[in-house]
Amino acid sequence: MQAFIGRDEQLGRFGEALAGDPQAPFAFYVCGPGGIGKSTLLRRLGDRARAAGRLLVELDGRFVSRDPADFEHAAGPFLDVPGTVLFVDSFEHCQWLESWLWHHFLPRAADGTLVVLAGRRAPQPQWTADPAWSRLLHVTELEPFSAEQARNLLVAAQIRPELRDPVLRFAGGNPLALSLAAAAGSEGCSREEIWAPSADVLRTLLAGLIGEVPTAAHRRALEVAAQAHSTSEELLAAVLPGEDAHPLFSWLRDLPFMESTHRGLHPHDAARETLAADLRWRAPNAFETMRRRLADEYLRMLREAPEERVWTVTDELFYLFREGETLARLRTWSREDEVHDRPLHPEDIDVVLRMAEETEGAASAELVRYWAQRQPHAFSVYRLVSTGRIVAFTARLALPAPPDPVDLATDPVVAAAWRYTDATAPVNSGEHIGISRFSIYPERYQVPSRVIDLSSSRAQAEAARARGRAYGFAVYRDAETWAERVEGTLGDTGARPRVGEHTYGLFSVDWRQVPVETWLLRFISAPDAPVPSGPSAVSRTAFDQAVREALAHWRDPGAFAACALMRTRLAADFGDPVEELRTLLRQAVDDLAQDPRGVRACGALTAGYFSGAPTQEAAARRLSLPYGTYRRHLRQGLDLLCEALWQQELHGPR
Repeated sequence: MQAFIGRDEQLGRFGEALAGDPQAPFAFYVCGPGGIGKSTLLRRLGDRARAAGRLLVELDGRFVSRDPADFEHAAGPFLDVPGTVLFVDSFEHCQWLESWLWHHFLPRAADGTLVVLAGRRAPQPQWTADPAWSRLLHVTELEPFSAEQARNLLVAAQIRPELRDPVLRFAGGNPLALSLAAAAGSEGCSREEIWAPSADVLRTLLAGLIGEVPTAAHRRALEVAAQAHSTSEELLAAVLPGEDAHPLFSWLRDLPFMESTHRGLHPHDAARETLAADLRWRAPNAFETMRRRLADEYLRMLREAPEERVWTVTDELFYLFREGETLARLRTWSREDEVHDRPLHPEDIDVVLRMAEETEGAASAELVRYWAQRQPHAFSVYRLVSTGRIVAFTARLALPAPPDPVDLATDPVVAAAWRYTDATAPVNSGEHIGISRFSIYPERYQVPSRVIDLSSSRAQAEAARARGRAYGFAVYRDAETWAERVEGTLGDTGARPRVGEHTYGLFSVDWRQVPVETWLLRFISAPDAPVPSGPSAVSRTAFDQAVREALAHWRDPGAFAACALMRTRLAADFGDPVEELRTLLRQAVDDLAQDPRGVRACGALTAGYFSGAPTQEAAARRLSLPYGTYRRHLRQGLDLLCEALWQQELHGPR
């Protein structure tokens, strides 16, 4: 097990609290940037708590529900069992709970309990300034290791003495960078491409740690982990058919930048960003292929998931495509003023009607009342996590064919939707339409918000799970603005029904023409873009050596398959890496002859590596050249070939 270095002050204060010191804090808040060692410290504190015989409740902010009731359920022993220690890691992912925690949850803790929160952001200043909390709350902002601590870590990792100073200069006191360097070991730390001074620390360290993956299947497993919100063994098996998922999952779990949770594995945040960016740059086709495989699997899971898992799977699906351009136009990804949704209850009706009248007028409020009576299950109310106050509501109606004449006579928007279906492709008996009829958030009316994010996710999940859904409709008052936002995902019907003083735009998709899978992928995928150029994961010297190694092993299939050139970007997207790399090399040599200066170089390379000549002297005789002249042409050929392939490594194929 890797030695734990430093953090003596934090361990000491926590030890005092475990021992029951009345002057010790009740709540510990650890903050700092990614890679500074927060999770490692929490694991060590957890070990101390277990050794003291304490019951532990460990939560990860990445997987905390938006509903405070779910958090309370998961952390139940903290409220009921004296002496429990609650740990919440990655708290920045559920920061919206902060006010609720201080106001409503922590004051109800059982006797003798302790809580430790760790996240990238510092706590809100009112808690550290509050006299009631100032004695009970201990805030620590973790700092990089000192030079002595960093050196001790490398000594404990048995990094050779002559390599420690270069590593320290390169990684500084960043604990993650140092830990990755320690995991790479002396052999890895001595490689030129790892310690090139101009390279980015994390990217270079990751390249050193994972550059030589055992097989192509292991590289595909990395592509899964880099993109999926969390990776389970079942997910690996589903998206890598034909591979044995168990050893792949075990290999991933043992990587030093991989973290384990109850949902599966995920890379450390800083490592994930680096790994995903590198994979996307190095192997854009493979990256996109894996993303689509994951999306297909999430859609399958969505259709088969029990009701309580639907929204978790939906969130995982949209996390996969969080950087898509189309999705970025529609979604905020903000967690400020976080809300959670609940079904509509009778006691919510008055608040909902008041919101509708304030934003859309009395006529719309009457339609809300009508549909709340007809389809109460279609409504969701949204409450602020911090206070529980209702701030918004939505309604997603499901209307079977043929339409109810009372609905048509009552709601002009619903009537317009049915008229559109009759005029385009009528809905058959046994089919139905779905319509996101209301989205009322007075404080952020009809603009991208967390309410619209959540309601859209619900609508898309319902469309994926529904059977017999012919159309989906969305309703927006600012039709022109929303026509731009939904372009490419929803079609403008041209209908502009009027309710009271306001006119609304009606947008649709015919699910019988566009399968939900196709529509969702179009909706959430980033557009095609040229492959960006950038620095290689290896140095130029190492790359040139890899080209020479591949040529030297040309006639030995086993050795060629293991050569370093197989691990460069050149081969990253190949379906049959060995044969396709051989073809690329041969074509690159042949291309040299297109330039008069490269004709003799091409001949020397062909004779030396492809013709079967047992020695370079034999290759020279085949070309009827003096050995010295042949060697000069061969050196020129290698220089030209390495330069041509290096340009492809940097910029992609021509």
